[in-house]
Amino acid sequence: MKAVVLAGGYATRLWPITRNRPKMFLPVGDGTVIDEIFADLEADDRVDEVFVSTNERFAGEFESYLADSSFEKPTVSVEDTTAESEKFGVVGALAQLIEREGVDDDLIVVAGDNLISFDVGEFVDFFEAKGTPALAAYDVGSRERAKSYGLVELDGDRVVDFQEKPDDPNSTLVSIACYAFPQETLPDFEEYLSDGNNPDEPGWFIQWLQSRQPVHAFTFDGAWFDIGTPESYLDAVEWYLDGEAVVHPDATVENSDLGESVYVLPGAEIVDSSIDRSVVFANATIRDADMRRSIVDEEVVVDGLDLSGALVGAHSRLTNDE
Repeated sequence: MKAVVLAGGYATRLWPITRNRPKMFLPVGDGTVIDEIFADLEADDRVDEVFVSTNERFAGEFESYLADSSFEKPTVSVEDTTAESEKFGVVGALAQLIEREGVDDDLIVVAGDNLISFDVGEFVDFFEAKGTPALAAYDVGSRERAKSYGLVELDGDRVVDFQEKPDDPNSTLVSIACYAFPQETLPDFEEYLSDGNNPDEPGWFIQWLQSRQPVHAFTFDGAWFDIGTPESYLDAVEWYLDGEAVVHPDATVENSDLGESVYVLPGAEIVDSSIDRSVVFANATIRDADMRRSIVDEEVVVDGLDLSGALVGAHSRLTNDE
């Protein structure tokens, strides 16, 4: 069995934090967003190869990251794009990867910016039991939020309807970009694309596939975060930290008030400040500041300011000179 971890996006909604780093490398807990997926796939003996599908711009970042990691299965497979406007779309990129890497096996596909509360091995168990294409589905609890995803309608655990980003969703159960495809269905990617269908959102492909053959859904409780915006990243950190303030042993906090869900990375220094629901990256310095729902990148200096909902790019200096 092969696996593909989708990591080809440019995460423009998180700029400047992700201007020069893949969003999958955003820190969460003791690792990064993508580490949880890599660890699950590494531990599953049924998966013998993991392809990290990324773009030319970030290929070197992933190669260096994997070379320094303990993961043995992942290898980088590069899309021929360097900017958002050149992307093939997820379905197009998957079809190219299948051809480029000569994939001829059952295939697991997981978005690298998913932070999920179940082990991917549980999803593989479900897929093997069903023997059909499968997806993971989660109840987002809000019809407004459901408009942004592929909506899944089930009869038991069989998908009987799939609507990509409906204007008027009739439920809140959505697909979370975790899929499985039996070996014999891989040629369907090329057929789908050659018929002129949408190459971008994988939900359109699932909708097309579901109308032709059985597709089943693995539903789960717990948590799921699609990390594509500052808000979703901060929500994921809050969930992972269980609402606590966590300060790395190599960081310094002096005469400061840390509220809920504050994540302070190594080398950071916080002095005479109040911080709530924020992430302070490595070697940043916060002095005499009040900060809420903000992300401060590496080597930043914030001095004497009140920040709310801020994204501060690496090596910036924000000071009150008055």
